[in-house]
Amino acid sequence: MKKILIVLLFPVSLLAQGYTSYFTGNATDVTTSPQPGICLMGGATEHDNAMRWLLQKANGGDIVVLRSSGSNGYNDYLYSELGVQVNSVETLVITSVAGATNPYVLNKVANAEMIWFAGGDQYNYVSYFKNNALEDLINAHVNVKHAPIGGTSAGMAILCGRYFSAQNGTITSSTALSNPYNAAVTLDNNDFLTIPFLQNVTTDTHFDNPDRRGRLMTFMGRIASESGMRSFGIAANEYVAICIDENGKASGYGDYPNYEEYAYFVQANCTTEFLPETCSPNQPLVWNRDGEAVKAYMVPGTMNGSNYFELSNWETGSGGFWRHWWTTGSGSAYVPGTALTCTLASADFEKQTVQIAPVPFDDEISINGFKTGNIKVYDSSSRLILEQLIYGETKINTADFASGIYTVSIESGSVKIAKKIIK
Repeated sequence: MKKILIVLLFPVSLLAQGYTSYFTGNATDVTTSPQPGICLMGGATEHDNAMRWLLQKANGGDIVVLRSSGSNGYNDYLYSELGVQVNSVETLVITSVAGATNPYVLNKVANAEMIWFAGGDQYNYVSYFKNNALEDLINAHVNVKHAPIGGTSAGMAILCGRYFSAQNGTITSSTALSNPYNAAVTLDNNDFLTIPFLQNVTTDTHFDNPDRRGRLMTFMGRIASESGMRSFGIAANEYVAICIDENGKASGYGDYPNYEEYAYFVQANCTTEFLPETCSPNQPLVWNRDGEAVKAYMVPGTMNGSNYFELSNWETGSGGFWRHWWTTGSGSAYVPGTALTCTLASADFEKQTVQIAPVPFDDEISINGFKTGNIKVYDSSSRLILEQLIYGETKINTADFASGIYTVSIESGSVKIAKKIIK
């Protein structure tokens, strides 16, 4: 009877702390030298070759799977079924802020050589992980340890700077296009995870089931209208994975040509007049621009990831093709298009090239891309610790900053940018 009582009480104890752990492998932690890598999956069954690509970046280390529902479905798959040797796989099902900030959870994430986000409800991740120690550790995992990270469905949705939080539930393309300010269009801007190449990007998943092109256009249209800057998106069909290396080469994995499986790299057209004609509450989105409002490069996902797009310049790729996307309020179209040709005026182009470096920083940060503006720096508790004007290239002494995550907010006229940086 005592043994039965212990078995019954043990998971209850974990649940009371806001997390449940499922462990597979060697319980003795190892320290390896991981390599950077990002894997974004569209939300259905994982692509084995893409997962092998990511697992190899962990270099035999410890894998942590973060999720807010479900159980241990990834453990055996990642530990033994893909043929890539790792030390352990631990799934942490986190159901509250208390669970996210539990010392056991924080220790496991701090020592992980790879982090994977399962699917589920992305707003749970935002609610439980944002603005606390777990968020800081995830950002440090990517930007300080330079270790691999990835996610599927909801896990892919949060791995970008301008993310759809789903705070008020999901939304369909038709509903979003009919009113870009519908209460369900909840967009947040660079206030959560800081993932290389994805800070000015909105991601979307399950792109072919149902058709989500219209809602991604809505997200991007709002971002462009509110920021005055060109907007960018990355999306994947359900069975497609996108693997991004340390240089920004984004390779598409799928089973094309057996199936119509694509990765999408989408951007507001690179012209002076790129903003939506109409993006207002309770009115349909009109983003036409002579039928070339949005440029989309579609990459067929192959078993070996041979086709790709370069996120280092958002212009070049291999094995894919361009499409024009536009919407008039009464209808939308996605038609064959031409390659991107950048014709932005120099003043507009400056808005796209703001750089805050280095990441991570030490005793100084350098800001480039604004002629003039006002900068504010906030610590992880949202406390303002620095404010000053900037004129052209500006260097800020950060020697007195404690180690941690900071938010840099820059305003120049109507343009506002917020980015997270790590010391």
